[in-house]
Amino acid sequence: MAIVEPPAPSAPDGPESGAGAPLYLRRAALLEALAALCASPDLPTLRAELAALRAALVPGGALRAPGGEEAVVFPEPLLQAELAQIDAALSLERARYYAGRLRKAAQGERTAAINEIDLNRWKAYDDIVTDSLWLIERRDGSGVHRADYWGNFVPQIPNQLLRRYTRRGDWVLDPFAGAGTTLIEAQRLGRNVLGVELQPPLVERVRDLVAAEPNRHGALVHVVAGDSTCTDFRALLAEQGAASAQLAILHPPYHDIIRFSDDPRDLSNAASIDRFLALLGQVVSRVVDVLDRGRYLALVIGDKYARGEWVPLGFLAMQTVQERGFALKSIVVKDINGTAGKRAQKELWRYRALVGGFYVFRHEYLFLFRKR
Repeated sequence: MAIVEPPAPSAPDGPESGAGAPLYLRRAALLEALAALCASPDLPTLRAELAALRAALVPGGALRAPGGEEAVVFPEPLLQAELAQIDAALSLERARYYAGRLRKAAQGERTAAINEIDLNRWKAYDDIVTDSLWLIERRDGSGVHRADYWGNFVPQIPNQLLRRYTRRGDWVLDPFAGAGTTLIEAQRLGRNVLGVELQPPLVERVRDLVAAEPNRHGALVHVVAGDSTCTDFRALLAEQGAASAQLAILHPPYHDIIRFSDDPRDLSNAASIDRFLALLGQVVSRVVDVLDRGRYLALVIGDKYARGEWVPLGFLAMQTVQERGFALKSIVVKDINGTAGKRAQKELWRYRALVGGFYVFRHEYLFLFRKR
């Protein structure tokens, strides 16, 4: 079970985010102290060395640094937890192992090609969710985020995806830009982003919102009005000096559950499920053309109920994406409890469920794909 808390709008894209105050330590001195632990001949000696190390962590201690290139940064709760684990080890071998692991973390970063997560300090990222059940108690309403548009999804979703599957400077593609949730989060995290939205008034709104949000990392945010079933994403990226995208986040209409416009091109106005899937497939085909091989596409979508039957729209959409050169990597189930619509009609839907013999929708899906 995963609980995703709203991130602070100015939180850094690193292990200090949400993990406690950072400690700036002299790297060389810390490595020397940890090497002494690893070389200890017995547990009493190791614990004596550990006590000396802890004493040097206090303000003004020998291990403290003012910050800068020579310093290594640890969230204080994480470092103290690691030291406590060493101290609690029942054998010299295990204590040395824990000390060696901490020494490895202090030596430098080890990141994957697609993100900036330091795998040598993976425990520090306690706010990054790796479970397949996401329970989000409240949406992040910080900064310019707004909850007054029916098609909004919670900002925590793109925040998690951007941090897991992109690095600063990467390009993110959002073919259903809506009210700009993904664009706002991308700018906050220093990711460049291209958004396409069918409704011109929404495009102007998104531009205003993005302009009002601090752009601390100099990210490029470009949003245009257009129909993503026939938009040339490559040409739009080229206009911004980019050859391709490194992540795509798709949050389309859930067919006709909400009619977003009177435009016949709008997926929410598709005449049938088959037509909806065909239009979605056209968008995915254009996305796959500009997404780098081995990079990720995320699809956020839910099911629907029609004519007394549950329609597995999410899984039908999943298959539509799979058919276009993507391997399915994960299926995340996210709760939708607490949305404004559900709160207002909770009792009504409960009555209908009892009468009709069905269960009320309380979840939607996040399908994660990797381009083959």
